[in-house]
Amino acid sequence: MRIETIIGNNLKYYRYKANLSQEKFYGQFGLNYRYLASVERGKINVSVEFLDHLAKVLKIDIREFFNPDKKRWVFKKRIDGKEDK
Repeated sequence: MRIETIIGNNLKYYRYKANLSQEKFYGQFGLNYRYLASVERGKINVSVEFLDHLAKVLKIDIREFFNPDKKRWVFKKRIDGKEDK
């Protein structure tokens, strides 16, 4: 599995865990949520500095973004209440 996919899945997991929508979470950074949705899908590389900033906002250790544990990537419900596939 590509590192971009691992990072994106973990970012999405921790954002969900914080109960934040993409718009609300990424609005804090002044960035387009669609761009950062691409990060969550593993389509875009981001810098270590940016990951460090995200980790601080989410109050996690930056190393959590690199954890390949697939168990945490399974979501039961999305923030909008729809079932994740």
